[in-house]
Amino acid sequence: MVEPLLSFKNVRAGYGEAVVLDDITFDIPERGSLAVLGRNGVGKSTLLLTLMGFTQLRRGSISWRGADISRLAPHRRALSGIGWVAQEREIFANLTVEENLTVASRPGRWDLPAVFELFPRLKERKLSKGNQLSGGEQQMLATARALMTNPALLLLDEPLEGLAPIIVEELVRGLRKMITEEGTAVILVEQHAEIALSLTEHAVLLERGAIVHRARSADLLKDHATLDRYIGLRVAEGKPAQR
Repeated sequence: MVEPLLSFKNVRAGYGEAVVLDDITFDIPERGSLAVLGRNGVGKSTLLLTLMGFTQLRRGSISWRGADISRLAPHRRALSGIGWVAQEREIFANLTVEENLTVASRPGRWDLPAVFELFPRLKERKLSKGNQLSGGEQQMLATARALMTNPALLLLDEPLEGLAPIIVEELVRGLRKMITEEGTAVILVEQHAEIALSLTEHAVLLERGAIVHRARSADLLKDHATLDRYIGLRVAEGKPAQR
C-alpha cells in the first residue's frame, strides 16, 4: 500500500480551551487535491492552521510522508515541504514582486521563469512593490511565492475572496494548470464551492468542526441537495449560485 503524503488521524484541535476541530481524519496522496468546504466559522481555516502547527492539538496525529509531525514547529513543517498561502497573503509590501519571489526561494521545479509563465501578470509587474499591487495581483504573488519554496503540498486559504471576476478567472487558470498539469498536491479552502470542486479531485464538507460528508469533487458538484444543506448553495439549471 502506498504511503499517503499527508495523513490526519482523529485530530481534535483548537485555541486555548476552545475546541474547533473534532475527530478529523483524511489522507492526501502524492499529487492529490482536496477541497475543504463549509459555511463560515465551521473550522476550515483552523484545519490549515492545525496542519501548520498554529493551534493546540488535543488528540490525534498528523503524519507527513510517514513521519509524525504533530509536535513539529511551524517553520520545520514549512521546511519539510508544506507551503501555505494565508488569507492575509502576508506579502512584503516594500519589496518588489521579484524580490518577494526570490527571498525565500528553494531549488526545484518552481523558479522565476516557471511562476512568471503561470502568472504572466506578475512578470509585467516584477519591478513593482508589493503595496503597489491590486488585491488580485497580491494573491497571485502570495501563491507564486509559496510555490517558489517548491512545496510538495500547497495550502490555499480562500484565495479568491474579494477578487474581481476577471482576476478570479486569471487566478483559477493558474491554479488549474498548477494542479492538473504540474501535479502539485493542494488543499483548497474556498467559499466559491463550484470553482473549488472543478479544480480538485476530492472534497470534504465541514460542519461544527467535523467532517460530515466526503465525496469525489465531480460527484459532489452534481449533488445539489448536499451542497444546499451544508453550504447553502442552490443550483438552478445546472449553475450554482450563492444564496
